[in-house]
Formats: sequence, C-alpha cells, structure tokens
Amino acid sequence: MTALRLVFMGTPEIAVPALSDLLKAGQDVICVYSQPPRPSGRGHRVTPSPVHNFAKEKGISVRTPENFKSPEAIADFASLNADIAVVMAYGLILPKAILEAPRLGCINIHVSLLPRWRGAAPIQRAIMAGDDETGVTIMQMDEGLDTGAILRQDRVQIDPETTAESLHDELAQMGAASICTTLIDLTSGKIEPSPQEQDGTTYAAKITRDEGRLDWRLPAIDIERSIRALNPWPGTWFERDGERIRILSAQVVDGKGQVGEIIDSNGSIVCGDRAIKLLVMQRPGKSATDAESFLRGYELPVGTILESRQGSPQ
Repeated sequence: MTALRLVFMGTPEIAVPALSDLLKAGQDVICVYSQPPRPSGRGHRVTPSPVHNFAKEKGISVRTPENFKSPEAIADFASLNADIAVVMAYGLILPKAILEAPRLGCINIHVSLLPRWRGAAPIQRAIMAGDDETGVTIMQMDEGLDTGAILRQDRVQIDPETTAESLHDELAQMGAASICTTLIDLTSGKIEPSPQEQDGTTYAAKITRDEGRLDWRLPAIDIERSIRALNPWPGTWFERDGERIRILSAQVVDGKGQVGEIIDSNGSIVCGDRAIKLLVMQRPGKSATDAESFLRGYELPVGTILESRQGSPQ
C-alpha cells in the first residue's frame, strides 16, 4: 500500500493509539493538529494535550489553532496538500473549506455505533442508557454533527461491569485498528460509503460535573449505571455533614423504605425503585476502599436519610 500524506487531528488520550497505529502502519503523518495547551492539574500549569505530546515525541510538526475562522488558518491547512485528514476527538468544528481541502476529505473515528449517540459523550451515555453494545464508527465527515456517511463499524459488548474508563480504553484500541484497516480498504476501492439511517438517532450530551451527585429518587438500576458511566470523571457522590462521599462501585439489591434511607449495615440505600448496595467508597483526600472497610471507620447508621439532588429526577 502506498502511504497517504495524512494530517491527524485529535486532542485527548483516547486519540493517541490511533495516531500511534497509523505511524506503525507506515502512513506519512505530515502534521498533527491539536487543541491549544490549557491549564491542567492542581497547579493549573499550561500543558499540551496528550496527542500534542505524543506527536512531539515522534518528531511530528504540531499546529494548535484556536479555531478555523480566519483565512490564514484555512490557508495553512490547505498548504499541506494532504491526501486525507483523520480526526478523533479533536474538539473543534471543521468548516467546509477544511473538510474539502484534503484530496480524500476528512474521516472521523467516532466511539459509538452511529447514528446512535452522536455528540460529545457517547461512551458515558451508552452505559447510562443500559445499551448492550457500542463500538467504533469510521465516518466520512460532512458539515453536520456526526452525520456523515459510514465507512466501517466495529462492535463491542457492554457488560454489567463495564465502566467509562474500561470502555474508553477498549474503544481507543478498537478505533486505532479500525482506522488502519479502513485506510487500506478505502485506497483499494473496497469501501462503499453508506448514508446513515435516520431511525435510532440519539444525541450524547456533554457530561456535567453536577450529574455526579446521586439522586436517590431514580430507579436503582439507573443509579448503578451512572456510577459506572461517570467513573472516573466526574465521579458519583452523595453529601453528608458537608463532605462528599464518592461511590465507585455498587450493585442493585431488593430493599424498601424511604427514598435515600440506609436500611442495613452493608450500606444499602433505598432508591426510587429497589435499592443499591455500596461496594467501593472514598472520602475526600483518602484512598478508595471496599464498603465494608469504609463503614467500619465511617458512621452511616441504619435509618439515616441521605438527601437527593435538588430538582426533578432526570
């Protein structure tokens, strides 16, 4: 296979395996685009993105425009004379002039089975919805939000232990393998783009920090899914005596009582339907521990009523 002159556009850790595998496959990555360095960590030090750092280690030129609104930014991109651009979790809107600049256009690695879960948080929303499967879609980009024609899809099961963290890592590797295969098939004429179906379209809204506060009025199954979907960020928690207690793992159990009530010494909490038993917990500034050990050092008496998130259940 003749190597393509390729521009890679990505920002977070999930996109690094794809860039790495494209290099291993012998593709000619002529430039990387990533979002500008941002303040990060407790010290708020301005830090390049994971993709930016990886590209620098490999000696690849990196560009970090704030956007593509200026003629100069568009001209700089067009001057690369790329065959194709591969985009994964870049985080910037690409205007028509950018989408059409490479000879073969821009293709996107999206971590859902489009048209389900278009948008910002497909991994978390798939778990929260109780989906049995998700996967990776390689898509020819157009001006819509994840609306382009599908070039390839690969699937993976979501099981009862799947967390956002574990699914993130699995889909990162799957996306890397999928894009390499797609480029081979695309250049050899083996792929016929398939327009997306309109039935089954859903949107994965961006995760907010406030979603981490548990709402005991919801069914226990929804709460348990949220605990897995929001692990590790923003994490799920309840507040007691001014302290946020994080819940990292729980299971659905039978239980009755007042919503938010602790009903046994195992830390089982009544929900809108059934109850959840706490399995792994964490206090601020402390290490996570199994609930049995946690509750030996933290009083959560039977009959305690935990407050729910303010407002109506989602």
